[in-house]
Amino acid sequence: MSDFVCRDLGSKKLYKIVEMADKQRSNKQKHNLSVGEFFNKNSDEFGLSLQGSDVGFDRLIKEPTINRPGLVLAGFFTYFAFRRIQVIGNSENSYLKSLTKDQRIKHFTNLCSRKIPCIVISRGYELSDDLLEIAETHGISVLKTNMISMKFINAATIRLEWDFAPISSEHGCMVDVQGIGVMVRGDSGSGKSECVLGLIERGASLVADDVVKYRAIEGRELIGTSPVTGRFHMEVRGIGIINVPAIFGVGSMRVEKRLDLVISLKETNQIADIDRLGTRKKKYDILGIKVPHIELPVAAGRDMASLVEVAALDQKLKSFGHDTAIEFNKKLLKAISEKGIN
Repeated sequence: MSDFVCRDLGSKKLYKIVEMADKQRSNKQKHNLSVGEFFNKNSDEFGLSLQGSDVGFDRLIKEPTINRPGLVLAGFFTYFAFRRIQVIGNSENSYLKSLTKDQRIKHFTNLCSRKIPCIVISRGYELSDDLLEIAETHGISVLKTNMISMKFINAATIRLEWDFAPISSEHGCMVDVQGIGVMVRGDSGSGKSECVLGLIERGASLVADDVVKYRAIEGRELIGTSPVTGRFHMEVRGIGIINVPAIFGVGSMRVEKRLDLVISLKETNQIADIDRLGTRKKKYDILGIKVPHIELPVAAGRDMASLVEVAALDQKLKSFGHDTAIEFNKKLLKAISEKGIN
C-alpha cells in the first residue's frame, strides 16, 4: 500500500477496514470449495495434474474429507458420500479392469451420475479413454497424482479441514511467548503495543498487531495469524508503523500460532473483583472454543510486559499439569488439617 494511502487513512483506521472486511468474510463463511480452487491451491504440493479438460472446475466440494468409491462401483449406493472428492486407487482401478467393457462403462456411469465433485486417480494411473469421456460428459474433472492413495487422502483431508475451518477476527495483539500463544487485548491507549514491544525485546515473536484472524481447527484449537495487509508490522503510538523483523530480526516474527491464553489489560476500576490467588478460572470464547483468560490491571509504573510473560510461563506450567494456585491451596488445607496455622 502506498505511503499516500497510509497517511490519508491512518494505520488504526486502515486496520479497522481490514477487520471489517474479515468479519464480512466470516459472516459469509463458505462451507464448500470449488474443484478449481482445490486444484490451483494444491497442485504443486500433491503433484496434481489434469487428465482431460477442466469441465468440472466450478463444481463444489461440500465436505472436508475424501471418499473411496469402491462400493459404488460394485453397485452399492446406500450411504454414498457423493459430496466428497472421490479417489480411485489401486483396488478400484484393479476392479474396473476386471470387468468387461460394458460392465465397466455401466458401473462408472453410475458413479459419475451421482453429482460428485471430481475424481482423483492415485499412483499415477490414468482412466481409459472411454471412462474419461463418460466423466467429461457428466461435467466431472479427472485429476491424477503419483501419490499412493492413503498418503494423498491423509494430506488432502488435512488441507480440506483447514480450508473449511470457521474464521473470525479479534481486536488485539498476538505474540508467541516461549511457545505459548498469547493474545493481548485492551481499549485504545491501554498500552497493548508497548507491552508487546517489551515482550519482543525479551525474545517473544509477533504474530499479529491490532487485528488477529483466528481459524478453528476441528473445533478444538485456534490458529491465529495476521491479515496480509499488516503482516510483519506494528503501529506504535507516537512513532508510527514499524517493520518488526527489520528492527528486531527475523526471529521476532511468526506467521501463525496456536492461541493458548488471552490477557485483557484493564484499568483497576474496570475489574469488579481482582483474583489475588488465581483460583477462579475465566475463559474467553472464540468460535465456540474457550481459551484461558486473565484480566490484568493496568497502573502507572507496572511493567506489563513482565507480567504478561509471567502469565504465559505460568500457563505453560499448567499445560504440563502444574497449577500453582491449586497446589498451594492443597498444601494450605493439608497444613490446617495436620498442624493448624501457626
